[in-house]
Amino acid sequence: MGVLRKLPLGAAAGTLALLGSVGGALADTPAPTLNSGDTAWMLTSSALVLMMTIPGLALFYGGMVRKKNVVAIVAQNFAITALITVLWTVLTYSLAFRANPSEAINAYIGGFDRIFLKGMSVGALQGTIPESVFMVFQMTFAIITPALITGAFADRMKFSSLLAFMTLWGIFVYAPIAHWVWGGGFLGTAGVLDFAGGTVVHINAGIAGLVCCLVLGPRKGFGQENMAPHNVILTMIGASLLWVGWFGFNAGSELAADGRAGFAFVVTQVATAMAALSWMFVEWLVHKKPTLLGMCSGAVAGLVAITPASGFVDPVGALWIGLAAGAICFIASTSVKRAIGYDDALDVFGVHCIGGIVGALLTGVFATMAVTGATAPVGGVDGNWAQVMVQAKGVAVTLIWSGLATFVILMVVKIFFGLRVSPQDEVEGLDINLHGEVIQ
Repeated sequence: MGVLRKLPLGAAAGTLALLGSVGGALADTPAPTLNSGDTAWMLTSSALVLMMTIPGLALFYGGMVRKKNVVAIVAQNFAITALITVLWTVLTYSLAFRANPSEAINAYIGGFDRIFLKGMSVGALQGTIPESVFMVFQMTFAIITPALITGAFADRMKFSSLLAFMTLWGIFVYAPIAHWVWGGGFLGTAGVLDFAGGTVVHINAGIAGLVCCLVLGPRKGFGQENMAPHNVILTMIGASLLWVGWFGFNAGSELAADGRAGFAFVVTQVATAMAALSWMFVEWLVHKKPTLLGMCSGAVAGLVAITPASGFVDPVGALWIGLAAGAICFIASTSVKRAIGYDDALDVFGVHCIGGIVGALLTGVFATMAVTGATAPVGGVDGNWAQVMVQAKGVAVTLIWSGLATFVILMVVKIFFGLRVSPQDEVEGLDINLHGEVIQ
């Protein structure tokens, strides 16, 4: 029952499908009380996940762009952190995680009772932690998801357009998908397993990134000029901060300091290490040299892939997921990208969307009752073909909605603001032309 008591609360609510194994026993569950240990862990996890965006992702991306665009990409991540914080407080937390009064509508979007966080009191609980802590923890997920997209269109979007796009995307893409999977929506109730964000965060951001880079078009000089990372050491520092922060991302999604959180911590480390080695050895075989950038990219691919599975698989499953993620994401980010010719500047689609799909599907293969604590194979625990099909449904719905909605939002933003900086600004660099600052 320790697992089940947190089902309605958010990231761990992917286990909603396990409810069938307990029947009417939930009616006898005592009312939750505040647990100081759980609360302390969730405060820590929230800080760790925030660190993933600033400075983690900002440095990771900052090292990979050309020197003339470092300030711009870092500023985008910093601004998104501020923007989504306010948006989450005002509207999107309520849409994502509060119940809609209409049961039929609740399958697709939440309610409005927490707009401006009205009604949230000091004593309000979500399970064993304060609702305020739960709200902030989920806020950090809402922050990093749109921030990931910036890597796809790096070096070419107007800053004003970015702010407008991210506002609309947070309302019409992130909030609904989070609700569908974690907030009592139709994907969660259908049994889709997503412990910490394979669909909600990574597939969602990855496909949105692909649409963005296709709509904006390639960078000026793409395929002709040298666009190598200007400082791979910054990228390594950013990747390391992402790796450390990801323990809050995955282990924090249990919403408690317990054994399952410990297992999520372990499999996150194992899959990440395996994926870094997998990408490194495949790159070594193909390009004859193991690059630091490749190791960092492989580690992030492993983090992405283990995310949906982290509360459902054991270390052996994590090894297989990491192995697959490193190799498949390398191929997607190199051979497939070159063959199709799209300019996903920092491989958001190849790493996050493809890695998220790998992880989501393999969750259906490697999920085990030994980790989930269930007593019967309900909702896909102990991997099986039927659960893989349920996972595929979650992947498909996320790809379709996020891809289509992202395209529509871009078209709306284009009408009012335009999307792309001028050719002159792009050649000279976004740092000096958009922000009046440069890296010396």
